[in-house]
Order: sequence, then C-alpha cells, then structure tokens
Amino acid sequence: MLSSALILTIYLTIWAGVHSLLASLPVKAWARRVLGPKAVDRWYRLVYTLFSFVSGAPILLLLAVLPDRVLYAVPPPWRWGMVGIQILALAGLAGAVLQTGALRFVGLTQPFERKPAEGGPLQVRGFYCYVRHPIYAFSLLLLWFTPAMTVNLLTCYLLASLYFYLGSLHEEHRLLAEFGDAYRDYQQRVPQLIPRRGRCYPPPEQEVVRR
Repeated sequence: MLSSALILTIYLTIWAGVHSLLASLPVKAWARRVLGPKAVDRWYRLVYTLFSFVSGAPILLLLAVLPDRVLYAVPPPWRWGMVGIQILALAGLAGAVLQTGALRFVGLTQPFERKPAEGGPLQVRGFYCYVRHPIYAFSLLLLWFTPAMTVNLLTCYLLASLYFYLGSLHEEHRLLAEFGDAYRDYQQRVPQLIPRRGRCYPPPEQEVVRR
C-alpha cells in the first residue's frame, strides 16, 4: 500500500505539472490559435483559476482522510507568536493580491472588458518594491509558521515551497518576455523572495503597461 506521503507527492507533482503547463506561454499561444485571441483574452484566466481550484481541492480531502503522524506541536506562548506571524502573513498575502487587482487576478474582469488584456501594469510599488514575488513570500511564511506539524503537512509544505520557487522562475520568464528591459532592470535591483535592508525599487516616472 502506498504511504500517505507518497500519495500526496504523486498528486501534488501531477497537479503542479499540469498547473504550470497551462500557465506556460506555448500553451496560451496554442489556445489563441485554436480558440482565437479574443476568447482566450476574455476567458482563459477565469477558466484557469476555476480549474486550479477544483483540481487542487482534493488535496484538502487527502490531508483529512490519509493516515498521518504528528512530528511536533509548539506549546504556548510560542504557539501564539507563530499564529500571530501567520495572521500577518495572511494579511500581507491579501494585500499583495489586492495590489495586483484581485478580480483581475482570478479572471473576473476580463470577460466584461471591451478590449481585454491578460495582464495589468508591471507592479513595482508596495510589497513589490521590496521583493519580486510577495505572494509567494507571504505564502511561505503562512506555511512554515504552522505551530503543529505532521508528516503529511511537511510533505505538502516541502513540495509547495519547491513549486513556489520554480513557479517564480517560470513567472519571471514570462514577465521578461512581456516587459523586456523594464523587468530586467527591476529583476536586478529587487530580491526574489527575501527582502534586504535598503533595497527598494525606485518607482518609474511612467508606468509600464503590459501588452
């Protein structure tokens, strides 16, 4: 019988592979050729979000039903400190998503736009002034400050951390293709996931807009 950790690893690996493939530029280009640019610009992001949610939901079910073992449980008062950091990370995560445009992020605005575009302006302010991927950075804090750790959670967190790192590289490849030198300059000045003291990107005089 497959162990719980192996089952989770197989499922998450397949999910991450399909998720990344659907977000890739070649697949989006293929969809534009088959479905047409207008249909893809209006609906691709929303369908992608719904697919990610539906296909990712079974992970929670697997965590609930698979056999598990507790590795550690942090006692009070340290537990409350970790929970406090998680709350701050959750607030930061929400702020980063709002900064990018929450409705656009999930694809709810594109179907109603006269000339929908896949992306918005290049974000270099707020949280993005200090790290290039604040959504991933806050997500990592939210995961790793969990005060009670089990084997199954550790498996998911390790795989999620790897996926966040690889996903950030994939996203940067796409952003370089969209913004060129503007993003390359931003990339050289701002850390990827861990902020550094005194490192904040100076806001550009003119906003760079995605095509």
